[in-house]
Amino acid sequence: MQLLNVLEWAHAASLEATGPEATGPEADAPKAAAPDADAPDGSAPDGGRPERPATEVTIVVLSPHDPMTRGQLRRMAELARDEGHTVRWEEARGGPTAPLRTIGGLTPLLRRARRIVIGDPFSRYVQLLLALTGAPDLVVVDDGTATMEFISQLARGERLVRWHRSGGGRGARDLVFAPFSATARRRLTPRPEGGRRTVGVFSSMPVEAPPGVRLVRNDFAWTRARFGPPRVMGAADIVGTSLVETGVVDADRYLAAVGTLARTHGATRYFAHRRESTDKLHRLAAATGLEIVRPDLPLELIARRGPVGRLIVSFPSTVVHTLPLALAGTEVRVAVCDIDPEWLTANASPRAQGFLDGVTGTARDVQRLPFGQRVATG
Repeated sequence: MQLLNVLEWAHAASLEATGPEATGPEADAPKAAAPDADAPDGSAPDGGRPERPATEVTIVVLSPHDPMTRGQLRRMAELARDEGHTVRWEEARGGPTAPLRTIGGLTPLLRRARRIVIGDPFSRYVQLLLALTGAPDLVVVDDGTATMEFISQLARGERLVRWHRSGGGRGARDLVFAPFSATARRRLTPRPEGGRRTVGVFSSMPVEAPPGVRLVRNDFAWTRARFGPPRVMGAADIVGTSLVETGVVDADRYLAAVGTLARTHGATRYFAHRRESTDKLHRLAAATGLEIVRPDLPLELIARRGPVGRLIVSFPSTVVHTLPLALAGTEVRVAVCDIDPEWLTANASPRAQGFLDGVTGTARDVQRLPFGQRVATG
């Protein structure tokens, strides 16, 4: 998702750069994007070089271990190269010496860049890399609903902590990385008017930028121009979530809710989140008869390319905000099912219910399915 939004940002920046106001040195300044994920190096598949876009980005992807994520990111890397961008695949977590090699290799690039685009301000790795750059222009692209919490914490001056983390304690790793987290927070806080540093957010989420932060809305113009429109099928699709894997929602309650949604809306396919466990998906398929689909690209691209169901049902997640934008102009409807407080586990963060309610309540152009009226979990 971060890498998709880097491509959307580059597309929007290109449109701005080719407009009548595109004058001055910033249009040709080197830029580096660092989503906290993966991607191979820069040549085009046929050995040639694609035509350069108006805004060319060097995309640095910090490779994770998860094979599903790696597979999706390799596909996204191909699309990025097709758009004319340079993509560096950094095996940033490939052993004890990998971080040092990655940091050493990226330091010259980071120090030269005048603009840094990041995809996950909560990532310790990204926070560490931010300490190495003095770039006067920082841009945060969406990392899904986490962007909502990032903006909220930035506005309140709080340390950057993911919303689903429970407890207030700080472990040894938190203490080690605390100086880098504090530096990242300072770098992401805009200087007073007239200062030398600017901070921007490129987002499709329902956020209001803090004072001094430039907010640019992401309407998925690149996705709509590049793919579709999709063929729309009669059956419905359900979008999976990793709320069970993150310890927020009880597994049995979740499976029962999915089954009820499938029966109620005539769903035949279940698009699995990349972090959903194989065991849970086996249980879900056996209990509901749904076809389990492991997408090899972000769902916004999968849905736009089609075929796609006439109705897409999701629990509170990023897609209830992004799919209506990506599917604008089509006949597809998006619905969101609330999370019943009784589904939460004992280990769920105290902030979980409020955050999930906020994700649902702020979604536009979606049908809302309250748990009390439409979903019975038996």
